Amino acid sequence: MRAKKAVTKIVPALTARTQFGQILKRVKNNHERFVVDKRGEPQAVIMGVEDYLRNFVKRPGALAAIQRQAKAKKLDQLPLSAINLEIRRYRREPRRARD
Repeated sequence: MRAKKAVTKIVPALTARTQFGQILKRVKNNHERFVVDKRGEPQAVIMGVEDYLRNFVKRPGALAAIQRQAKAKKLDQLPLSAINLEIRRYRREPRRARD
């Protein structure tokens, strides 16, 4: 699934303070970004974590390679139940068998 393009809105600081919960919901659900201004000057940006990581944080090369391999093997689509099952299996193995 492709991420939606982020939409940026400008909101006054008072609105950001009184409507913070609603803003967070819109950030998460609609991938919106908010620039908070005070007296006409931009003060802060509110954006989703995924949006921030995708656009501003540089991933180490090794991590990017691991993520590409996982995606190629469709491991990025495992349901939580399958992940938990794998963790339980690993923890049940004797320590020597893991090494």
